[in-house]
Amino acid sequence: MRFKNEEILQIAMQQSAVDANCHAEDFLRTENVVVPSAVNPGARKYLSLPFDCNLISYGNNIVASINEKYRAIVSDYINSFPVEHCFETPNLHVLNDELQKDNLRICFMAEYFLPNLRELKTSDCPYATKLLHPKDFAALYVPEWSNALCEKRRELDILGVGAYDGGALIGLAACSADCESMWQIGVDVLPTYRRQGVASALTSRLALEILERGKVPFYCAAWSNIKSVRNAIKSGFRPAWVELTAKNASFVNEMNQKKCTA
Repeated sequence: MRFKNEEILQIAMQQSAVDANCHAEDFLRTENVVVPSAVNPGARKYLSLPFDCNLISYGNNIVASINEKYRAIVSDYINSFPVEHCFETPNLHVLNDELQKDNLRICFMAEYFLPNLRELKTSDCPYATKLLHPKDFAALYVPEWSNALCEKRRELDILGVGAYDGGALIGLAACSADCESMWQIGVDVLPTYRRQGVASALTSRLALEILERGKVPFYCAAWSNIKSVRNAIKSGFRPAWVELTAKNASFVNEMNQKKCTA
């Protein structure tokens, strides 16, 4: 299936609208929009709905999908600062301080990337590559490939591209069917094989394979993950939208404990 960049962006906005319980055109408004969050079977599978507070921006405004009890707090916040400043400190402390009074904390902050079809192309990999399917993933749910594959949602891991040095897997890009129209790409390369163009070769190849199947590939990275952002750009992806999510303090504390003991 052939796409245009404009169609890819529209599909992403439509999916964000499903996730946020709003309309796709809400992301193109000049004014901010606040809507009640709701469960939707068409939402991305890894989202925990309904949200207490989730902010989304495609650059024009902010759409806040919220628990109604936080409407006044969130509305006041997003209308007090420029859009881009609402997703960074020091302004974020204002929102966090208010939400923390009800045992919520800012938790997830991420940038999402979509392929730019003028930049997306195959690139040479210095190692042999192979297209992989779910049956090939069974033995790969180990820490080395935890960005490419998700053990908790194995049923969503649907397609991958592996790089091999001899018979040994040294790099893996794989995607999860997180929703009907969009598949998310994750990639891992073993430390001794990095900085050789393996990650970008696998990512771009997988993105093209996804597009051929009539789905839109997307890529997510934390702003501070420079290696991941560089890979997205090198692979032909460009920033499309950002999200910020507040979660219960106990959830945040549990995540911090897991990272400390990992």
